[in-house]
Amino acid sequence: MRPLPSLAAAATGALAGLVAAYGALAVAELAAAAVRPEAGPVTAVGGAAIDRTPSGVKDWAIRQFGTADKLVLQLGIVAVLALFAAALGVLALRGRRIASAGVLLFGVVGALAAATRPDSTSALDALPSLAGAVAGAGALYVLSGYAGDAVRGGAGPERRRFLLATAGAAVAATGAGLAGRSLNATSAAEAEASRGAVRLPTPASPAPPLPRGVDLKIRGVAPYTTPNDDFYRVDTALTVPRVDADRWRLRVRGEGVDDPRVHSFDDLLRRAVIERDITLTCVSNEVGGPYISSARWLGVRLKDLLAEAGVRPPSKGGPADQLVARSVDGMTLGTPVEAVMDGRDAMLAFGMNGEPLPFDHGFPVRMLVPGLYGYVSACKWIEDIELTTFDAYDPYWVKRDWAREAPVKTQSRIDTPKPFSRPPAGRVTVAGVAWAQHTGIDRVEVRVDDGPWQDARLAAEGPLDTWRQWSWEWPATAGSHTLQVRATDRTGTTQTSERTGTIPDGASGWHSVVVNVS
Repeated sequence: MRPLPSLAAAATGALAGLVAAYGALAVAELAAAAVRPEAGPVTAVGGAAIDRTPSGVKDWAIRQFGTADKLVLQLGIVAVLALFAAALGVLALRGRRIASAGVLLFGVVGALAAATRPDSTSALDALPSLAGAVAGAGALYVLSGYAGDAVRGGAGPERRRFLLATAGAAVAATGAGLAGRSLNATSAAEAEASRGAVRLPTPASPAPPLPRGVDLKIRGVAPYTTPNDDFYRVDTALTVPRVDADRWRLRVRGEGVDDPRVHSFDDLLRRAVIERDITLTCVSNEVGGPYISSARWLGVRLKDLLAEAGVRPPSKGGPADQLVARSVDGMTLGTPVEAVMDGRDAMLAFGMNGEPLPFDHGFPVRMLVPGLYGYVSACKWIEDIELTTFDAYDPYWVKRDWAREAPVKTQSRIDTPKPFSRPPAGRVTVAGVAWAQHTGIDRVEVRVDDGPWQDARLAAEGPLDTWRQWSWEWPATAGSHTLQVRATDRTGTTQTSERTGTIPDGASGWHSVVVNVS
Protein backbone atom coordinates (compact mmCIF):
# COMPACT_ATOMS: atom_id res chain seq x y z
CA MET A 1 0.00 0.00 0.00
CA ARG A 2 1.31 3.46 -0.92
CA PRO A 3 1.27 6.33 1.64
CA LEU A 4 -1.14 9.16 0.93
CA PRO A 5 0.33 12.21 -0.84
CA SER A 6 1.38 15.10 1.43
CA LEU A 7 -1.67 17.26 0.61
CA ALA A 8 -4.06 14.42 1.42
CA ALA A 9 -2.09 13.73 4.61
CA ALA A 10 -2.47 17.34 5.68
CA ALA A 11 -6.20 17.21 4.91
CA THR A 12 -6.54 14.05 6.99
CA GLY A 13 -4.81 15.67 9.97
CA ALA A 14 -6.82 18.86 9.55
CA LEU A 15 -10.07 16.87 9.57
CA ALA A 16 -9.04 15.20 12.82
CA GLY A 17 -8.31 18.61 14.34
CA LEU A 18 -11.60 20.13 13.21
CA VAL A 19 -13.67 17.22 14.57
CA ALA A 20 -11.76 17.41 17.87
CA ALA A 21 -12.46 21.15 18.09
CA TYR A 22 -16.12 20.54 17.30
CA GLY A 23 -16.23 18.07 20.15
CA ALA A 24 -14.50 20.52 22.47
CA LEU A 25 -17.06 23.25 21.75
CA ALA A 26 -19.97 20.81 22.13
CA VAL A 27 -18.78 19.55 25.51
CA ALA A 28 -18.10 23.14 26.60
CA GLU A 29 -21.65 24.12 25.65
CA LEU A 30 -23.03 21.19 27.62
CA ALA A 31 -20.94 22.20 30.66
CA ALA A 32 -21.99 25.85 30.25
CA ALA A 33 -25.61 24.76 30.47
CA ALA A 34 -24.83 23.40 33.94
CA VAL A 35 -22.95 26.56 34.98
CA ARG A 36 -24.45 29.43 32.96
CA PRO A 37 -24.61 30.03 29.18
CA GLU A 38 -22.44 33.16 29.35
CA ALA A 39 -19.51 31.03 30.61
CA GLY A 40 -19.18 29.20 27.27
CA PRO A 41 -15.78 29.70 25.61
CA VAL A 42 -16.97 31.51 22.48
CA THR A 43 -19.03 33.96 24.52
CA ALA A 44 -16.30 34.41 27.14
CA VAL A 45 -13.48 34.92 24.66
CA GLY A 46 -15.68 37.17 22.55
CA GLY A 47 -16.57 39.26 25.59
CA ALA A 48 -12.90 39.54 26.54
CA ALA A 49 -12.09 40.61 22.97
CA ILE A 50 -14.78 43.31 23.14
CA ASP A 51 -13.44 44.54 26.49
CA ARG A 52 -9.92 44.88 25.10
CA THR A 53 -10.79 46.34 21.72
CA PRO A 54 -9.93 50.06 21.35
CA SER A 55 -12.96 52.36 21.40
CA GLY A 56 -12.33 53.55 17.86
CA VAL A 57 -12.40 49.98 16.53
CA LYS A 58 -15.64 49.25 18.42
CA ASP A 59 -17.19 52.38 17.01
CA TRP A 60 -16.11 51.36 13.50
CA ALA A 61 -17.64 47.90 13.97
CA ILE A 62 -20.94 49.41 15.07
CA ARG A 63 -21.00 51.70 12.03
CA GLN A 64 -20.10 48.94 9.59
CA PHE A 65 -22.11 46.02 10.93
CA GLY A 66 -24.79 47.60 13.12
CA THR A 67 -26.55 45.09 15.34
CA ALA A 68 -24.77 42.27 13.46
CA ASP A 69 -21.41 43.27 14.95
CA LYS A 70 -21.62 40.54 17.59
CA LEU A 71 -22.44 37.85 15.03
CA VAL A 72 -19.45 38.98 12.96
CA LEU A 73 -17.22 38.72 16.03
CA GLN A 74 -18.50 35.25 16.91
CA LEU A 75 -18.02 34.02 13.35
CA GLY A 76 -14.50 35.45 13.44
CA ILE A 77 -13.73 33.58 16.67
CA VAL A 78 -15.06 30.33 15.22
CA ALA A 79 -13.02 30.86 12.02
CA VAL A 80 -9.81 31.45 14.00
CA LEU A 81 -10.57 28.41 16.14
CA ALA A 82 -11.12 26.31 13.01
CA LEU A 83 -7.78 27.38 11.54
CA PHE A 84 -6.06 26.74 14.87
CA ALA A 85 -7.70 23.31 15.13
CA ALA A 86 -6.78 22.35 11.57
CA ALA A 87 -3.15 23.37 12.19
CA LEU A 88 -3.03 21.34 15.40
CA GLY A 89 -4.48 18.38 13.54
CA VAL A 90 -1.67 18.54 10.98
CA LEU A 91 0.88 18.98 13.78
CA ALA A 92 -0.56 15.93 15.56
CA LEU A 93 0.60 13.72 12.69
CA ARG A 94 4.13 14.46 13.90
CA GLY A 95 3.50 14.79 17.63
CA ARG A 96 0.19 13.89 19.21
CA ARG A 97 1.13 14.99 22.71
CA ILE A 98 2.30 18.44 21.66
CA ALA A 99 -0.82 19.03 19.58
CA SER A 100 -3.10 17.86 22.38
CA ALA A 101 -1.29 20.21 24.75
CA GLY A 102 -2.11 23.02 22.30
CA VAL A 103 -5.81 22.25 22.71
CA LEU A 104 -5.41 22.36 26.50
CA LEU A 105 -3.66 25.72 26.19
CA PHE A 106 -6.57 27.12 24.21
CA GLY A 107 -8.90 25.84 26.92
CA VAL A 108 -6.89 27.66 29.59
CA VAL A 109 -7.25 30.89 27.60
CA GLY A 110 -11.01 30.40 27.48
CA ALA A 111 -11.14 29.56 31.19
CA LEU A 112 -9.22 32.70 32.12
CA ALA A 113 -11.46 34.80 29.89
CA ALA A 114 -14.59 33.38 31.52
CA ALA A 115 -13.35 33.65 35.10
CA THR A 116 -12.14 37.24 34.72
CA ARG A 117 -15.21 38.65 32.96
CA PRO A 118 -16.99 41.43 34.88
CA ASP A 119 -20.14 39.30 35.08
CA SER A 120 -18.33 36.21 36.38
CA THR A 121 -20.18 34.82 39.38
CA SER A 122 -17.67 32.19 40.57
CA ALA A 123 -14.60 30.19 39.62
CA LEU A 124 -17.00 27.63 38.13
CA ASP A 125 -17.19 29.89 35.08
CA ALA A 126 -13.83 28.40 34.05
CA LEU A 127 -15.30 24.88 33.99
CA PRO A 128 -16.90 24.85 30.50
CA SER A 129 -13.68 25.87 28.73
CA LEU A 130 -11.59 23.40 30.75
CA ALA A 131 -14.04 20.55 30.22
CA GLY A 132 -14.16 21.27 26.51
CA ALA A 133 -10.38 21.44 26.31
CA VAL A 134 -9.92 18.08 28.02
CA ALA A 135 -12.49 16.48 25.72
CA GLY A 136 -10.94 18.11 22.66
CA ALA A 137 -7.40 17.13 23.63
CA GLY A 138 -8.46 13.52 24.19
CA ALA A 139 -10.35 13.41 20.91
CA LEU A 140 -7.41 14.86 19.00
CA TYR A 141 -4.99 12.39 20.56
CA VAL A 142 -7.18 9.43 19.57
CA LEU A 143 -8.23 10.70 16.13
CA SER A 144 -4.71 11.72 15.19
CA GLY A 145 -3.60 8.15 15.92
CA TYR A 146 -6.15 6.87 13.42
CA ALA A 147 -5.13 9.65 11.05
CA GLY A 148 -1.48 8.63 11.24
CA ASP A 149 -2.39 5.05 10.42
CA ALA A 150 -4.50 6.26 7.49
CA VAL A 151 -1.64 8.38 6.15
CA ARG A 152 0.79 5.51 6.34
CA GLY A 153 -1.68 2.96 5.02
CA GLY A 154 -3.05 4.95 2.11
CA ALA A 155 -6.59 4.21 0.97
CA GLY A 156 -6.85 0.81 2.68
CA PRO A 157 -8.74 -0.32 5.81
CA GLU A 158 -6.82 2.18 7.94
CA ARG A 159 -8.47 4.98 6.00
CA ARG A 160 -11.91 3.51 6.60
CA ARG A 161 -11.20 3.11 10.33
CA PHE A 162 -10.18 6.79 10.49
CA LEU A 163 -13.35 7.91 8.74
CA LEU A 164 -15.50 5.77 11.04
CA ALA A 165 -13.71 7.17 14.10
CA THR A 166 -14.16 10.79 12.99
CA ALA A 167 -17.79 10.14 12.11
CA GLY A 168 -18.39 8.59 15.53
CA ALA A 169 -16.69 11.50 17.29
CA ALA A 170 -18.76 13.99 15.27
CA VAL A 171 -21.99 12.18 16.16
CA ALA A 172 -21.06 12.13 19.85
CA ALA A 173 -20.17 15.84 19.73
CA THR A 174 -23.46 16.63 18.06
CA GLY A 175 -25.29 14.78 20.82
CA ALA A 176 -23.44 16.73 23.51
CA GLY A 177 -24.11 19.99 21.73
CA LEU A 178 -27.81 19.26 21.33
CA ALA A 179 -28.05 18.31 25.00
CA GLY A 180 -26.41 21.60 25.96
CA ARG A 181 -28.73 23.58 23.72
CA SER A 182 -31.73 21.76 25.16
CA LEU A 183 -30.72 22.60 28.73
CA ASN A 184 -30.06 26.23 27.78
CA ALA A 185 -33.42 26.35 26.03
CA THR A 186 -35.11 25.13 29.21
CA SER A 187 -33.53 27.94 31.21
CA ALA A 188 -34.48 30.48 28.54
CA ALA A 189 -38.02 29.10 28.46
CA GLU A 190 -38.41 29.82 32.18
CA ALA A 191 -37.38 33.43 31.60
CA GLU A 192 -39.70 33.72 28.62
CA ALA A 193 -42.55 32.27 30.68
CA SER A 194 -41.92 34.85 33.39
CA ARG A 195 -42.11 37.61 30.78
CA GLY A 196 -45.28 36.13 29.33
CA ALA A 197 -46.88 36.14 32.77
CA VAL A 198 -46.28 39.87 33.32
CA ARG A 199 -49.42 41.98 33.46
CA LEU A 200 -48.42 45.60 33.13
CA PRO A 201 -50.13 47.88 35.65
CA THR A 202 -52.23 50.89 34.73
CA PRO A 203 -50.04 53.98 35.12
CA ALA A 204 -50.86 56.36 37.95
CA SER A 205 -49.35 59.06 35.73
CA PRO A 206 -50.14 58.24 32.08
CA ALA A 207 -48.28 59.78 29.17
CA PRO A 208 -49.85 63.05 28.00
CA PRO A 209 -51.94 62.62 24.83
CA LEU A 210 -49.87 63.24 21.71
CA PRO A 211 -51.07 66.22 19.66
CA ARG A 212 -52.43 65.68 16.17
CA GLY A 213 -49.72 66.08 13.58
CA VAL A 214 -46.87 64.86 15.79
CA ASP A 215 -46.21 62.24 13.10
CA LEU A 216 -46.19 63.72 9.59
CA LYS A 217 -46.47 60.20 8.10
CA ILE A 218 -44.15 61.07 5.25
CA ARG A 219 -42.85 58.05 3.41
CA GLY A 220 -39.23 57.38 4.30
CA VAL A 221 -39.28 59.36 7.57
CA ALA A 222 -38.81 57.42 10.81
CA PRO A 223 -42.18 57.12 12.61
CA TYR A 224 -42.63 59.16 15.76
CA THR A 225 -42.92 55.98 17.84
CA THR A 226 -40.46 53.25 16.88
CA PRO A 227 -41.86 49.69 16.81
CA ASN A 228 -40.04 47.43 19.27
CA ASP A 229 -38.64 45.24 16.50
CA ASP A 230 -37.10 48.29 14.80
CA PHE A 231 -35.71 49.94 17.95
CA TYR A 232 -31.94 50.23 17.73
CA ARG A 233 -29.78 47.91 19.80
CA VAL A 234 -26.16 48.70 20.69
CA ASP A 235 -24.52 46.85 23.60
CA THR A 236 -21.64 44.47 24.31
CA ALA A 237 -23.70 41.39 25.15
CA LEU A 238 -22.76 38.50 22.84
CA THR A 239 -25.53 36.46 24.43
CA VAL A 240 -28.70 38.37 25.26
CA PRO A 241 -29.41 37.74 28.96
CA ARG A 242 -32.58 35.77 29.64
CA VAL A 243 -33.48 36.87 33.16
CA ASP A 244 -36.34 35.29 35.09
CA ALA A 245 -38.41 38.16 36.47
CA ASP A 246 -39.45 36.07 39.49
CA ARG A 247 -35.80 35.71 40.53
CA TRP A 248 -34.65 39.19 39.58
CA ARG A 249 -33.56 41.55 42.33
CA LEU A 250 -32.29 45.15 42.35
CA ARG A 251 -29.94 46.35 45.07
CA VAL A 252 -29.63 50.03 46.03
CA ARG A 253 -26.53 50.79 48.09
CA GLY A 254 -23.50 53.05 48.44
CA GLU A 255 -22.52 56.47 49.72
CA GLY A 256 -25.36 58.51 51.15
CA VAL A 257 -27.73 55.52 51.14
CA ASP A 258 -29.14 55.56 54.66
CA ASP A 259 -31.39 52.58 54.08
CA PRO A 260 -29.91 50.05 51.59
CA ARG A 261 -32.68 48.16 49.86
CA VAL A 262 -33.37 45.16 47.66
CA HIS A 263 -36.36 45.35 45.33
CA SER A 264 -38.11 42.52 43.50
CA PHE A 265 -39.91 42.83 40.17
CA ASP A 266 -43.27 42.61 41.93
CA ASP A 267 -42.17 45.41 44.27
CA LEU A 268 -41.80 47.71 41.27
CA LEU A 269 -45.13 46.68 39.76
CA ARG A 270 -46.88 47.60 43.00
CA ARG A 271 -45.44 51.12 43.07
CA ALA A 272 -46.92 54.26 41.50
CA VAL A 273 -46.20 53.75 37.81
CA ILE A 274 -45.49 56.44 35.22
CA GLU A 275 -45.79 56.30 31.44
CA ARG A 276 -43.67 58.54 29.23
CA ASP A 277 -42.62 59.02 25.60
CA ILE A 278 -38.82 59.19 25.54
CA THR A 279 -36.31 59.15 22.67
CA LEU A 280 -33.02 57.32 23.27
CA THR A 281 -29.80 58.06 21.42
CA CYS A 282 -26.57 56.06 21.26
CA VAL A 283 -23.32 58.00 21.54
CA SER A 284 -22.01 55.89 18.64
CA ASN A 285 -24.55 57.52 16.35
CA GLU A 286 -22.68 59.42 13.66
CA VAL A 287 -24.16 62.53 12.08
CA GLY A 288 -27.19 61.26 10.17
CA GLY A 289 -26.87 57.82 11.76
CA PRO A 290 -29.61 55.30 12.63
CA TYR A 291 -28.94 54.72 16.33
CA ILE A 292 -31.81 56.77 17.70
CA SER A 293 -35.33 55.54 18.44
CA SER A 294 -38.38 56.59 20.40
CA ALA A 295 -40.84 54.58 22.48
CA ARG A 296 -43.54 54.86 25.12
CA TRP A 297 -42.06 53.54 28.36
CA LEU A 298 -43.75 52.29 31.51
CA GLY A 299 -41.93 52.19 34.85
CA VAL A 300 -41.27 53.83 38.19
CA ARG A 301 -39.50 57.08 39.02
CA LEU A 302 -35.89 56.43 39.89
CA LYS A 303 -35.80 59.61 41.96
CA ASP A 304 -38.46 58.27 44.33
CA LEU A 305 -36.67 54.97 44.76
CA LEU A 306 -33.44 56.75 45.67
CA ALA A 307 -35.10 59.26 47.97
CA GLU A 308 -36.73 56.44 49.95
CA ALA A 309 -33.24 55.01 50.51
CA GLY A 310 -32.09 58.35 51.88
CA VAL A 311 -30.20 59.57 48.81
CA ARG A 312 -29.80 63.32 48.30
CA PRO A 313 -28.35 65.00 45.20
CA PRO A 314 -25.08 66.95 45.59
CA SER A 315 -27.01 70.23 45.34
CA LYS A 316 -28.74 69.28 48.61
CA GLY A 317 -25.66 68.04 50.41
CA GLY A 318 -25.55 64.45 49.21
CA PRO A 319 -22.05 62.88 49.25
CA ALA A 320 -22.46 60.93 45.99
CA ASP A 321 -22.34 62.62 42.59
CA GLN A 322 -22.36 59.43 40.46
CA LEU A 323 -24.87 56.62 40.22
CA VAL A 324 -23.25 53.43 38.94
CA ALA A 325 -25.74 51.04 37.37
CA ARG A 326 -24.64 47.41 36.93
CA SER A 327 -26.15 44.94 34.50
CA VAL A 328 -26.40 41.18 34.89
CA ASP A 329 -23.82 40.89 32.08
CA GLY A 330 -21.27 42.95 34.01
CA MET A 331 -21.74 46.25 32.17
CA THR A 332 -21.36 49.38 34.30
CA LEU A 333 -22.78 52.82 33.46
CA GLY A 334 -22.18 56.05 35.39
CA THR A 335 -24.90 58.70 35.62
CA PRO A 336 -24.81 62.09 37.38
CA VAL A 337 -26.94 61.85 40.53
CA GLU A 338 -28.01 65.45 39.97
CA ALA A 339 -29.51 64.58 36.57
CA VAL A 340 -31.37 61.59 37.98
CA MET A 341 -32.94 63.67 40.76
CA ASP A 342 -33.48 67.06 39.06
CA GLY A 343 -37.12 66.40 38.20
CA ARG A 344 -36.80 64.86 34.73
CA ASP A 345 -38.51 61.55 34.09
CA ALA A 346 -35.59 59.28 34.98
CA MET A 347 -37.11 55.85 35.45
CA LEU A 348 -36.68 52.15 35.88
CA ALA A 349 -38.70 50.90 32.92
CA PHE A 350 -40.35 47.49 32.60
CA GLY A 351 -42.78 48.27 29.76
CA MET A 352 -42.15 49.38 26.17
CA ASN A 353 -44.86 50.35 23.70
CA GLY A 354 -47.57 48.53 25.60
CA GLU A 355 -45.77 45.26 26.32
CA PRO A 356 -43.15 44.03 28.81
CA LEU A 357 -39.63 44.97 27.79
CA PRO A 358 -38.28 42.67 25.06
CA PHE A 359 -35.23 40.68 26.17
CA ASP A 360 -33.08 42.57 23.64
CA HIS A 361 -34.00 45.82 25.33
CA GLY A 362 -33.43 44.88 28.93
CA PHE A 363 -36.18 42.67 30.36
CA PRO A 364 -37.09 42.63 33.13
CA VAL A 365 -35.93 46.18 33.97
CA ARG A 366 -33.76 48.87 32.41
CA MET A 367 -32.84 52.39 33.41
CA LEU A 368 -33.66 55.53 31.39
CA VAL A 369 -32.54 59.12 31.95
CA PRO A 370 -33.88 61.55 29.30
CA GLY A 371 -31.38 63.93 27.76
CA LEU A 372 -28.28 61.76 28.25
CA TYR A 373 -26.62 59.41 25.78
CA GLY A 374 -27.35 55.74 26.42
CA TYR A 375 -23.87 54.81 27.63
CA VAL A 376 -24.31 57.02 30.72
CA SER A 377 -28.00 56.47 31.35
CA ALA A 378 -29.74 53.48 29.74
CA CYS A 379 -28.53 50.39 31.60
CA LYS A 380 -30.29 47.26 30.36
CA TRP A 381 -30.82 44.16 32.53
CA ILE A 382 -30.01 46.30 35.56
CA GLU A 383 -29.48 44.52 38.88
CA ASP A 384 -27.46 46.90 41.05
CA ILE A 385 -27.35 50.63 41.79
CA GLU A 386 -24.37 51.96 43.70
CA LEU A 387 -24.02 55.57 44.80
CA THR A 388 -20.43 56.79 44.59
CA THR A 389 -18.36 59.64 43.13
CA PHE A 390 -16.85 60.29 39.72
CA ASP A 391 -13.43 60.55 41.36
CA ALA A 392 -13.78 57.17 43.04
CA TYR A 393 -14.94 55.01 40.11
CA ASP A 394 -14.69 54.93 36.32
CA PRO A 395 -17.43 52.85 34.64
CA TYR A 396 -16.87 50.61 31.61
CA TRP A 397 -16.92 53.22 28.85
CA VAL A 398 -15.08 55.91 30.80
CA LYS A 399 -12.18 53.48 31.17
CA ARG A 400 -12.17 53.34 27.37
CA ASP A 401 -11.75 57.09 26.77
CA TRP A 402 -15.39 58.17 26.62
CA ALA A 403 -16.52 61.23 28.56
CA ARG A 404 -17.82 60.93 32.13
CA GLU A 405 -20.86 63.09 31.44
CA ALA A 406 -22.63 63.10 28.09
CA PRO A 407 -25.75 65.20 27.51
CA VAL A 408 -27.32 64.59 24.11
CA LYS A 409 -26.22 67.10 21.48
CA THR A 410 -28.74 68.95 19.33
CA GLN A 411 -28.86 67.12 16.01
CA SER A 412 -30.97 66.72 12.88
CA ARG A 413 -31.19 64.18 10.07
CA ILE A 414 -32.51 64.02 6.51
CA ASP A 415 -34.52 60.81 6.08
CA THR A 416 -35.85 61.55 2.59
CA PRO A 417 -34.69 61.80 -0.14
CA LYS A 418 -32.09 59.09 0.36
CA PRO A 419 -28.44 59.64 -0.57
CA PHE A 420 -27.77 59.38 -4.33
CA SER A 421 -31.46 58.94 -5.10
CA ARG A 422 -32.80 60.30 -8.40
CA PRO A 423 -36.01 62.24 -7.73
CA PRO A 424 -37.71 63.90 -10.71
CA ALA A 425 -37.42 67.65 -11.16
CA GLY A 426 -40.21 69.67 -9.57
CA ARG A 427 -41.62 69.60 -6.08
CA VAL A 428 -39.60 67.25 -3.84
CA THR A 429 -40.37 66.71 -0.15
CA VAL A 430 -37.26 66.92 2.00
CA ALA A 431 -38.01 65.61 5.50
CA GLY A 432 -36.54 64.01 8.57
CA VAL A 433 -36.17 64.29 12.32
CA ALA A 434 -34.41 66.58 14.78
CA TRP A 435 -33.73 66.08 18.46
CA ALA A 436 -32.55 67.84 21.59
CA GLN A 437 -33.95 65.61 24.32
CA HIS A 438 -35.00 67.36 27.51
CA THR A 439 -34.57 70.74 25.76
CA GLY A 440 -36.80 70.63 22.70
CA ILE A 441 -36.47 71.67 19.06
CA ASP A 442 -37.42 75.25 18.16
CA ARG A 443 -36.39 75.48 14.51
CA VAL A 444 -35.10 73.38 11.60
CA GLU A 445 -33.53 74.84 8.47
CA VAL A 446 -32.56 73.31 5.13
CA ARG A 447 -30.34 74.61 2.36
CA VAL A 448 -29.35 73.50 -1.11
CA ASP A 449 -25.82 73.77 -2.54
CA ASP A 450 -24.62 76.17 0.21
CA GLY A 451 -27.43 78.58 -0.63
CA PRO A 452 -29.56 80.49 1.90
CA TRP A 453 -31.12 78.59 4.78
CA GLN A 454 -34.84 77.91 4.44
CA ASP A 455 -37.17 77.29 7.37
CA ALA A 456 -38.67 73.81 7.44
CA ARG A 457 -42.19 73.08 8.64
CA LEU A 458 -42.14 71.47 12.08
CA ALA A 459 -44.50 68.70 13.10
CA ALA A 460 -46.64 69.28 16.16
CA GLU A 461 -44.51 69.14 19.27
CA GLY A 462 -44.65 66.13 21.53
CA PRO A 463 -42.90 65.88 24.90
CA LEU A 464 -39.51 67.63 25.11
CA ASP A 465 -37.82 64.29 25.72
CA THR A 466 -38.67 63.10 22.20
CA TRP A 467 -37.53 63.89 18.69
CA ARG A 468 -39.48 66.11 16.30
CA GLN A 469 -40.27 65.56 12.64
CA TRP A 470 -39.87 68.28 10.01
CA SER A 471 -40.38 68.77 6.26
CA TRP A 472 -39.59 71.26 3.49
CA GLU A 473 -40.93 71.43 -0.06
CA TRP A 474 -38.03 71.87 -2.48
CA PRO A 475 -38.53 73.16 -6.05
CA ALA A 476 -35.85 70.81 -7.39
CA THR A 477 -34.05 71.48 -10.67
CA ALA A 478 -32.16 68.95 -12.77
CA GLY A 479 -28.59 68.11 -11.77
CA SER A 480 -26.57 67.02 -8.76
CA HIS A 481 -27.41 68.86 -5.53
CA THR A 482 -26.29 68.76 -1.90
CA LEU A 483 -28.95 69.14 0.78
CA GLN A 484 -28.00 70.15 4.33
CA VAL A 485 -29.99 70.46 7.53
CA ARG A 486 -29.44 72.10 10.90
CA ALA A 487 -31.58 72.48 14.02
CA THR A 488 -31.90 75.06 16.78
CA ASP A 489 -33.02 74.02 20.24
CA ARG A 490 -35.17 75.86 22.78
CA THR A 491 -32.13 77.52 24.38
CA GLY A 492 -31.41 79.25 21.06
CA THR A 493 -28.38 77.05 20.37
CA THR A 494 -27.96 76.06 16.71
CA GLN A 495 -26.08 72.87 16.04
CA THR A 496 -22.53 73.51 14.98
CA SER A 497 -21.18 72.93 11.48
CA GLU A 498 -17.94 71.55 12.93
CA ARG A 499 -17.80 67.87 12.09
CA THR A 500 -16.50 65.66 14.90
CA GLY A 501 -16.52 61.94 15.48
CA THR A 502 -18.43 60.11 18.16
CA ILE A 503 -15.56 59.83 20.67
CA PRO A 504 -15.53 61.09 23.43
CA ASP A 505 -19.03 62.56 23.87
CA GLY A 506 -21.01 62.22 20.64
CA ALA A 507 -20.78 63.38 17.03
CA SER A 508 -21.51 66.89 15.81
CA GLY A 509 -21.95 68.58 12.43
CA TRP A 510 -24.61 69.09 9.78
CA HIS A 511 -26.10 66.11 8.00
CA SER A 512 -25.90 66.35 4.23
CA VAL A 513 -27.31 64.28 1.38
CA VAL A 514 -26.31 64.34 -2.30
CA VAL A 515 -29.10 63.66 -4.80
CA ASN A 516 -29.23 63.57 -8.58
CA VAL A 517 -32.40 65.22 -9.86
CA SER A 518 -33.47 63.90 -13.24
